[in-house]
Amino acid sequence: MNKKNFGGYRNNLLEANKNYEPLISVIVVVYNNVKHITNTINSIVSIDSSCIELIVIDGNSTDGTTDVIRSFNDKIAFWISEPDKGIYDAMNKGLMYAVGNYVWYINSGDEIYSSKNISSFIRNIDTIVDIYYGETIIINETGIEIGKRRLSAPKELNWRSFRNGMVVSHQSIIIKKTLTVPYNLKYKCSADFEWVLQALRKANKICNANMVLSKFMDGGFTKKNLKTGLRERFQIMKNYYGFVATLLYHFLFLLRFTYYFFRFRRF
Repeated sequence: MNKKNFGGYRNNLLEANKNYEPLISVIVVVYNNVKHITNTINSIVSIDSSCIELIVIDGNSTDGTTDVIRSFNDKIAFWISEPDKGIYDAMNKGLMYAVGNYVWYINSGDEIYSSKNISSFIRNIDTIVDIYYGETIIINETGIEIGKRRLSAPKELNWRSFRNGMVVSHQSIIIKKTLTVPYNLKYKCSADFEWVLQALRKANKICNANMVLSKFMDGGFTKKNLKTGLRERFQIMKNYYGFVATLLYHFLFLLRFTYYFFRFRRF
């Protein structure tokens, strides 16, 4: 059943201000994740800013997820529940409905790291900046922090930085919507890698937020489909950086991965 709802939050703002234009569209994609969707949405709606619009794209969940979404109706700008063709198709829907200057994906299970810090960050956004990025903290299913990602965000970021892998988590990069294109659905696990890479190539000004932006739940979609994701990432990198360079960088990936795994017993 197709369920669309222009949430009360957007309607109330439009009624109060006919020229309302949100600064950031935060997009949440979810499917049958009633266990974690509440924490994700709470982390976003607790941000003290009217410059945020929350968009939730549900893949026709049957486990009660839509009931949770509906309970936040007065704080959600737009939500929809209908079948989709996978996670990136759902992300494309979110992109289509977003009306903010920037888009930020915080998918179900993931969270905003600190609503207080993000509220302050939003007040100081300079719209001349095309992309903001920051660090990510890994959490387990109970929300306990495990530590930072294996790859740290570089002090300065550009499209060449991705030769070293996805050095910035998809959940910790905020991109001006005019730079975005739809996710390439031929990739089942690594379309986000190419999506960010394409935006980085177009960007004129990229700014390090110098803060942790998100919490990423360990054991998510990418880790569950690791082999497919690695094959797709190799193909994407080959297209952008060439075969020889990509082969060399993957050899270095293997060395770093091995060291990290034996030191921390996780990846």
